[in-house]
Amino acid sequence: MAEPKTKVNDASVADFLGAIPDEQVRQDCQAIVDIMQAATNDKPRMWGTSIVGFGQYHMVYASGQEADWMLIGFAPRKQNITLYIMSGFEQYEELLTTLGKYSCRKSCLYIKRLADIHLPTLKKLVLASVKHMIKTHSPAPRKRSKAAPDANAGA
Repeated sequence: MAEPKTKVNDASVADFLGAIPDEQVRQDCQAIVDIMQAATNDKPRMWGTSIVGFGQYHMVYASGQEADWMLIGFAPRKQNITLYIMSGFEQYEELLTTLGKYSCRKSCLYIKRLADIHLPTLKKLVLASVKHMIKTHSPAPRKRSKAAPDANAGA
């Protein structure tokens, strides 16, 4: 199995969001950053060139292949804003009934704008998904900085 193309990187989230041409989408994405950052207590990071993700977990596929992935994230797309709810939607049917105007598939929630969504419900959905992912998946190991050698090295 090939390595995933979409990986966390050090590209600027602020620059990415600032380049969104539609003012309303740009404002909605900033509000989503605030919601997801509050739920994860983690800073946004770019995943690939067009996904803003928060937190990380380690997953192992049935094939044995391993990868690190975001706990939750979103991407502004041409037709909509896609929110990546990694835990899926099966256990959130009740929340979805009050969410507003959206569509979803597997782990993707598609919205046109935040004005179409009941924000308190979206916050609950995001927080519930993050809690579920933390409870059911191993955290991804943090990469050590090359400037900070292991204190036990050579011992």
